[in-house]
Amino acid sequence: MSDLLERLRGRGWRLTSQRRVVAEVLDGEHVHLTADEVHARAARRLPEISRATVYNTLGELVSLGEVMEVATDGRAKRYDPNAHRPHQHLVCASCGTVRDVHPTGDPLADLPAAERFGFAVSAVEVTYRGLCPDCARARA
Repeated sequence: MSDLLERLRGRGWRLTSQRRVVAEVLDGEHVHLTADEVHARAARRLPEISRATVYNTLGELVSLGEVMEVATDGRAKRYDPNAHRPHQHLVCASCGTVRDVHPTGDPLADLPAAERFGFAVSAVEVTYRGLCPDCARARA
């Protein structure tokens, strides 16, 4: 059973066949699919699943805090099931591929007190940008 399915079961979330297939599609490391990609993959497993069901399920998973929405540069939102593992993102500026990264250090501690402007900072989001190996080779 996947980590996401285990978490959902632990919460007592009712796992219909549609919800289960969406959770299964989202399972794994470095998974950052758009809603349309989730629907396409889910429909291969469960042809009768509707786009609305996928969108509603993703919305519920985000509301539960089990999946994070990741927005990158005006592209379609992506859905990250690693909501319980601290990480940042590495995004290809060309194709939009997103990878989870785990930099060392504490970015919150790196913000000097003078630059906090009195804010009680509780979270930091860092996005690293560059070219993935395939896009870098294509440009070379």
